Amino acid sequence: MQVSVESGEGLERRLKVELPAEQITGAVDQRLQQLARSAKLPGFRPGKVPMKLLRKRYGDQVLEEVFGEQVQSTFYEALSQESLRPAGQPQIEPEIDLEADRFAYVATFEVMPELELAALEGRALKRPVSELAESDLDALLERLRDQHKTWSPVERAAAQGDQLTISFAGTIDGEAFEGGSAEDVELELGSGRMIPGFEDGLVGAAAGETRTVEVTFPEEYQVEALAGKPASFEITVSQVAEPVLPEVDGEFVKRFGIEDGDVERFKNDVRENMGRELKQRLEARTKEAVMDLLLEANPVEVPQALVRDEIRSMQDEMRRSVGAQGDVQLPDALFEEAAQRRVALGLIVGELIKQHELKADQERVQAMLDEVAATYEDPQAVVDYYKAERGHMAALEAAVLESQVVDLVLEQVSVEDEPTSFEALTNPGAAS
Repeated sequence: MQVSVESGEGLERRLKVELPAEQITGAVDQRLQQLARSAKLPGFRPGKVPMKLLRKRYGDQVLEEVFGEQVQSTFYEALSQESLRPAGQPQIEPEIDLEADRFAYVATFEVMPELELAALEGRALKRPVSELAESDLDALLERLRDQHKTWSPVERAAAQGDQLTISFAGTIDGEAFEGGSAEDVELELGSGRMIPGFEDGLVGAAAGETRTVEVTFPEEYQVEALAGKPASFEITVSQVAEPVLPEVDGEFVKRFGIEDGDVERFKNDVRENMGRELKQRLEARTKEAVMDLLLEANPVEVPQALVRDEIRSMQDEMRRSVGAQGDVQLPDALFEEAAQRRVALGLIVGELIKQHELKADQERVQAMLDEVAATYEDPQAVVDYYKAERGHMAALEAAVLESQVVDLVLEQVSVEDEPTSFEALTNPGAAS
């Protein structure tokens, strides 16, 4: 077997393998002789079919089978001989010339990049730090009260935060348009449900009042026929109502599963949940900062075969998350950047684990499992379920290994703690 390698663009390699002709022809003859013992053709008794006729009838098929088996058995041997690590499946192109008694193939594939990780000493990283404050609990309780608010009609002009019951009819250039009118719609001012300017135009309106509000549809409006067009809405207000927030009392907390109405127990449960969320958000932000640093320090060319595989995986994840069928088309471009990042980080993190001979710390695995189980009503059942499924435990071990990589990086770089708030961590849009 003769092997040669050509480098293509980037990580692409063309592996040419010349197979010994006598090995192929000998295997074909042996296969045909075995076939001759039982072959049945009209006019011949079983086992008496002439070899010449068998070769004419089955020779191409047998040659194809033998050649395919030789490709499978020699490909990985050739990879080992040339010290190549393929990424993804190869594209095999046979090169067979029967007249020249030549049997060869070319395997085209990408190889895994050779990584030389950069030293991290001297690099800096900002790590978010935060502590849960009583004001954070108060703010969350206010959000919960707001989510369960009721409405009380008032005899005054409407203000932001009020709920209006309205009927409206819209026109563009004096003509009504589809979807531009409705009756008895409940609208909370400041909710952002309507196009810009619509809700603002109703501030100060009173029950029984009719107003004309001039607005312009956004350029990126989902209905293309309306995008960017000015419109006029005649709006009649039939009721103005103000929000009424419930008190945090026994009846309120029963809505959240506290059957005995113990308010302090409810608050303690909320604190614990907020503490867990804060810890998870801090760890996630720190991990993201570490991964950004690793990518910046180690630019790596990634095999596009692995990126394509990752894109398919991410598409499947999204379909499962939204309950979509497998035939729902999701554009590759939507996932490409994230897939590139995942693959690059997978290579870098894998190399760090290999170089430092890291193994998942089983105490940390158990601690993570206990933390996951603590969020369920029957923690022990969750622990037993995970331990009975090797795949679930493997996922926990992988997460712990990533955490150990984060710790390893933090030990090597200059870390600056960056104080932040619970609100900024858990609700970045509101914080900004």
